[in-house]
Amino acid sequence: MTRPIDVRPRSAGEPVPDILGMKLAHRVMLKDAARLVALAEDLAAGRTVSDRPRAKAVAAYVVDFADSVHHHHTAEDEILWPVIEASAGPHIDLTALSDDHSALDPRLDQLRAAAARFAAAPSEDSATVLAVGLAELRDLLNEHIADEEVSVFPVIEEYVSVSNWQEVESRIQKRASLTFEIPRVVAATTPTEYATLRAEAPLPVRLMIALLVPRFRRRERAVFGSETQRS
Repeated sequence: MTRPIDVRPRSAGEPVPDILGMKLAHRVMLKDAARLVALAEDLAAGRTVSDRPRAKAVAAYVVDFADSVHHHHTAEDEILWPVIEASAGPHIDLTALSDDHSALDPRLDQLRAAAARFAAAPSEDSATVLAVGLAELRDLLNEHIADEEVSVFPVIEEYVSVSNWQEVESRIQKRASLTFEIPRVVAATTPTEYATLRAEAPLPVRLMIALLVPRFRRRERAVFGSETQRS
């Protein structure tokens, strides 16, 4: 069992936690959800023809995306929520957000199954099933993330200490698939955000960016067609 984080709530006058990483994680999820829906709808309508290699590439990306969403919400439930509750006490109620997380996993399982069917037998019918599942997930994520950012972000900045926030981020990163997450985050940053990330990242992460981004560009082209990534 993972050792609980020793929570020390933020004191008045202390620095505010930098929640850029969480903002970017949300931005990446919403970006991928939107473009996967658009791609699947094009496949379902016959506007984009998918041979078996591309179908397998699309399905593999959908599965990695579903796994990423699962990682994000379980990390919040198991790592972040306890720190927020211990720091903010009665000033936060995470019940509704946790209920949303519970509703996600069955949808993610259905999505993985739809992706497997599309990879095995690519057709407009199997793409339609995939598009419907992706659209449902997109709508749920749009609503959930909007609610989460409105209710949770101010509480983190007011009540969670910088040291606790850094420990939360460190533990979440250790559980993440960095080969999938890092290049997606890089692609979602503004130039200013990217400069900040580069400046703050340790050398191993900077090396991973250099190695992973070009590889991910090729993967995106196989799935979505031409995509522009930040280098």
